[in-house]
Amino acid sequence: MAKSPVVTGISPKEGPPGTRVTIRGEYLGINPNDLSSLKICDCECMLSAEWKSPNKIIARSGPGKGRGDIILVTKSGGIGTSTVQFRGYHETIGPLKESAVWVEEAPLNWGRQNSSVTIFQLDDPLGLSVEGDEKFPENELTELFPDGSGDLLSENFEPAWFLLEHHHGTSFDDLRVGLSYLKRKVDSQNEGQLSFLKDNVGSVMEQLDTLFTLKQNYEADFERNNATLFRVEEAINQSLKEATHLFHGVLTRREKAEATRNALAVMTRYKFLFQLPINIDRNIKNEDVDVIINDYARALNLFGKTEVSVFKKILEEVETKIMNIRINLKSKLHQMPSTLKQQKKIIRNLVALNDNGDPGWEAIIHMKQFLIDKIKASYQQYITEEQTNETPNKNNRHPHNKHKRNISLSQQIEPQNIEPKKVLCIDEIATVISDYFPDLWKLGQNYFIGDLAVKPDYSHEMDFKEMILDIIVTVSDIYRTIMLPTTTTSSFSPVPIIWLPHCLKQIRSVFTVLMALDLPNEALNKISSVIFDLRLHCLNILFKQASEQIIQLKNTETWKLDYHSKQGTISQLPNDFYKIIMEAMNLAKEYVIRDERRETALVDNETAKNELQLLVHKCFWNFSQVLEQVGLNADTNCSSTTVMSLSGSSVTGLKSHSDLMWEQKLLITISNSQYTRNVILLKFKKEFEDNGFPTIDVVVARAVELLENTESKLLETYIETKSDPLVGTIEPSMYVGSFEWDSPSLLELKDVRPYAKEIITNLIALHSEVQTIIPDLMYAVLSEIVVTISEEMSRLMNCVTNFSENGAMQARLDLMALTFTLSNYFTPNSKDFFCDATNAVPPFKTEDSEK
Repeated sequence: MAKSPVVTGISPKEGPPGTRVTIRGEYLGINPNDLSSLKICDCECMLSAEWKSPNKIIARSGPGKGRGDIILVTKSGGIGTSTVQFRGYHETIGPLKESAVWVEEAPLNWGRQNSSVTIFQLDDPLGLSVEGDEKFPENELTELFPDGSGDLLSENFEPAWFLLEHHHGTSFDDLRVGLSYLKRKVDSQNEGQLSFLKDNVGSVMEQLDTLFTLKQNYEADFERNNATLFRVEEAINQSLKEATHLFHGVLTRREKAEATRNALAVMTRYKFLFQLPINIDRNIKNEDVDVIINDYARALNLFGKTEVSVFKKILEEVETKIMNIRINLKSKLHQMPSTLKQQKKIIRNLVALNDNGDPGWEAIIHMKQFLIDKIKASYQQYITEEQTNETPNKNNRHPHNKHKRNISLSQQIEPQNIEPKKVLCIDEIATVISDYFPDLWKLGQNYFIGDLAVKPDYSHEMDFKEMILDIIVTVSDIYRTIMLPTTTTSSFSPVPIIWLPHCLKQIRSVFTVLMALDLPNEALNKISSVIFDLRLHCLNILFKQASEQIIQLKNTETWKLDYHSKQGTISQLPNDFYKIIMEAMNLAKEYVIRDERRETALVDNETAKNELQLLVHKCFWNFSQVLEQVGLNADTNCSSTTVMSLSGSSVTGLKSHSDLMWEQKLLITISNSQYTRNVILLKFKKEFEDNGFPTIDVVVARAVELLENTESKLLETYIETKSDPLVGTIEPSMYVGSFEWDSPSLLELKDVRPYAKEIITNLIALHSEVQTIIPDLMYAVLSEIVVTISEEMSRLMNCVTNFSENGAMQARLDLMALTFTLSNYFTPNSKDFFCDATNAVPPFKTEDSEK
């Protein structure tokens, strides 16, 4: 606001009602329309005010009497102050007093008082001279004699008032002389006609002589020429007639001039009212409604109760124009979209124009309906396009995404593809809520607290609450239908996975907007519930996608190997599995697990925790199945790549994956399982808990069991695969060349037979293979195979019916060589079988023991 107006000077400082007063000061308004009120001696003088500049205003004084301030009120600065005062007084008019108007005409009718006009002005009754400019203060006289007056002709005349007003500086002796003069004057009036004649006898006699002389002259003239007298009389009559005619002409012209002057005066005085209709039309073109409102209020204040027909006719025309303005403003009030500032301005204008309705509540109703229509229109457009495109795109909805399985979800969110219509619908609804819903809520709040310049109807509070809930429920239902089709009866396809985080972000933005408005919890819980269900849905989708990617690992195993001193040789399969799980976990952490303000924490929700454990367990279970399928499928198709040589514990060269035996792949798969169980699971468990996920100890324990079962199956297959060919070659190799243990031609003992060397050589190759790939399985593998070999040797030796001396020596030597070589991998069963085989061979003689 501007500074308050200050009146610092006036000219003149006193005068009767209607005095032209020049007012000077500071901040006296920025323009004529800025003036709201002008009071001189507590009488409103706004009608006669002429604004010249912010420092000068000219006005006519009112009927106020006595001293008073000049108070100016502006729209920009408010109520002002005055450092000077104006003195108003009522002036009496006598026959010798010059007047600007006809004596019989009444001056301006200020208020209810009528200006009194006296016939003559009385001289001082004491016969004393009137004092100079120094006068007794009138306000003090008013305080001393509240019911009196100093006017000689007044009924409540107070002599003391008169003396103080005219003779407060006259000495007591002069007042005594004045009293004597007043008494003589009164006594002279009481002497009667005789005394009057005595005092004026000379004049009376002179008048009688003059009349007598006139009578004599008249009679003489009448006697001399009677005809002349008639001519004189006729001339006088003619002169009288001409004079009367001239007088009536002048009087008629004077009356017309007076009527014209009065009409011009009325036009000038009430120029504001007569020009109001055209000013309203001009301000309508300029869209300056505030000026129209001010002029209309001013006209009603000044002429609202007038009985003048001309004024009434003009006011009727003004009222018609104001009615059209109301209709136009209501039309703008119903037009959407409209900002809160525009709505409040229109409502304020309608109230200022005396609209009989409730524009505030009407604005709320139309804005709410606009929001609902906008939201439903977006959804209806999505439904139409979805139904149109559903059939042709059913089998090939996203053909350009077929080869993007290895692209991370966060990368796919980039706007490299066309945004689906359903996602556009979600974005549009979020934009509508963000742009228009806060204005609706604030408009309602302003309405009920009385900030809209209209008296609120508190019976609409429940209606407004239902409006807000209706909008929130509509938005939440649409979001559920579009994004969570499995939870509704909708038959439309779900939102693509790559757009789920984007949609969740949009709904969270809506929730943030609603929270900033401090809405009731009932409304916020609707959106919060949708966000929670969507987060759970995203979590489900992310880990289901991870499960599907894990299943595809069986087709992407390249057998690119790496040797770990502690874990043995592994392929890229465990690390690929870890990357898939970590990618799903990071995305879930970024978009799902991280709680926004006032959102339900997933880590504290039992349903969410159980769902998450099931999803993670499904991933582990799929990986265990992948390991089994990769290890047990001898015909696994692999892309061409290079692998590490398994000829030793260190890399000696590179060769094609086709040189990698199936048994070696079995061992590598077992090593992958152990590496996953001992390293990957622990890393994942730590990462899972460090990133705010609920504990998964139970899931990890079950995953360990799954991997151990997988390892057992793979190990049994490997042992079976290795032991059957090895054991199957013992008997043919033992009897190659028609060898017989009881043959007399058997040569003297010189060396271990080839079949025993072949067993040891095969076990050395097996030892090398296991040592290169997974050293920790060395004992488990060789001990089982040694048991098989010992069982076969026991069977073969017990099947021999007769040993020659050299044959017994040879058999014992072979058994001793095998026992010595395989002793580190003996089990109680293998020991028993070798003992049975040795007992089946005849003992040698004492002299042969040293040999």
